[in-house]
Order: sequence, then C-alpha cells, then structure tokens
Amino acid sequence: MPRLDSERSVVVVIDMQGRLMELVHEPDRLRAGTQRLVRIADLFEVPVVVTEQYPQGLGATEESIASVVDSCAVATTTVVKDSFSCCGEPGFERAVSALLPEVPVERRQYVIAGIEAHICVVQTVLDLLASGAEVFVCWECVTGRGEEYRHWALERMQQAGAQVVNAESAAFEWAGDKNHTRFKDLNRLLRDGQIT
Repeated sequence: MPRLDSERSVVVVIDMQGRLMELVHEPDRLRAGTQRLVRIADLFEVPVVVTEQYPQGLGATEESIASVVDSCAVATTTVVKDSFSCCGEPGFERAVSALLPEVPVERRQYVIAGIEAHICVVQTVLDLLASGAEVFVCWECVTGRGEEYRHWALERMQQAGAQVVNAESAAFEWAGDKNHTRFKDLNRLLRDGQIT
C-alpha cells in the first residue's frame, strides 16, 4: 500500500456546489472535513483542483468551501465540466498536468473530496485508477443524498483499489515525521483550526 507523498499529490474537490450541497447527507461534516483538507493541503504545498458540474444550473462552489480555496497560497484552479467523471473533461487533465508538471500520470496521487459519492466521485475515482494513478478518498469529505449512497460508493471505490483515508491521515503522511518544517503548524491547525 503506498503512502501519500506531498510532491506527487493533488487534492480534487468535486462539485461541492450550492444546489447540490442542500441535498446531501451530513453537509456540515462535509464542509468541515473539506475545509480542513484544503487547509492541510495548503500547509504542505499540495495543489488543489476544484470542479463544478454545469454551474449554470447547479450554481458555483459553495461559499464556505470557495473561500478556503481562495485563501490558499498554494496553486489552485477550477475546472467546469459537463461529464460526470472529471476525467471526461479534457480541461481536468490539462489542469492537473499544469499543477504537477514533473509527475507522470502513473505516479500521481489524487486525494478526493466531493459529491455525489455514487455518481461523479465514483466515476472519477474509477477513471483515475484506470489511468494507473493512486487514489485516496477522504471519507469525511465525500457524501451523497443518503448514507447508503455514500456507504456503497466508498465500498465500491475501495474494492476497485482506492484507499479510504481521512484528512488527518493524509496530513501525517505528507509530514512524514515530527521534524517537518510545518509540523507545528499542522498540530495547531488540528487542535484549533489556526495557522500562523
């Protein structure tokens, strides 16, 4: 089982848009988990890709998520898509290649957050795995219209070869050990949500 490496990683936040966020199971956990994941990615200089499915109809990325992404010092980008899988939108591959120019497709590590688990998230994960990439799905950052949708989508993704993790696990793998230059900031972030 591979561990996360910040130099090969990208965080993908899939379709956390206004109208969809109103429909999902445990939206507060989703918001809090995703905000934490993006802040952690920023700490470890892991770039972030945000996708929006048909924003003309579903709205833009939900404000609480968008504001955290916008505050990042690390590179971020937004990709608009019509395809359910992010991989079906050519702009997605271009965006990731621009953010990880030295990392070949089969060496990339994707850390996934998003909705809906059983549609856009699972299709994206299956396509990324098929490309040879390593995929890590943050369980607290993924949901759907009901717990059953989320549960069985996570099961399917894990059976296909994705690793189910959480944001804190990702953080400690990116850090590697307590001597990492951002380890104190990480502890502060996990303790009280603050970064200095």
